[in-house]
Amino acid sequence: MGLKQIFIANLRKIRRAAGLSQMQLAFHCNTAPSYIGEIEIGRRFPSIEMIEKIAVALQIQPQLLFADQPRVPRYQMAREFSFLPETLKKDLLKKVTSATQKVLQKY
Repeated sequence: MGLKQIFIANLRKIRRAAGLSQMQLAFHCNTAPSYIGEIEIGRRFPSIEMIEKIAVALQIQPQLLFADQPRVPRYQMAREFSFLPETLKKDLLKKVTSATQKVLQKY
């Protein structure tokens, strides 16, 4: 498998593991959802700048998108909230997810 195909497969796998739709990833990268879709089907290939934006949105190192056998990261709440009780973290996560979905529905 070539580097481009590896990138495409990793992007799709990591995006899904993060629980993000193409639309949500596009929102975080400040680009069109159709652009993310075109990347994932191999019609387009992102610039270095866009690869960096994608990596930031997925909370990964950019080189992971090019790894032949990537370890898909386990997505957890940010470390900044590790001091909070579990019940409060779960409640906070639900509220943030709900608010994010409401914002994304407007677009």
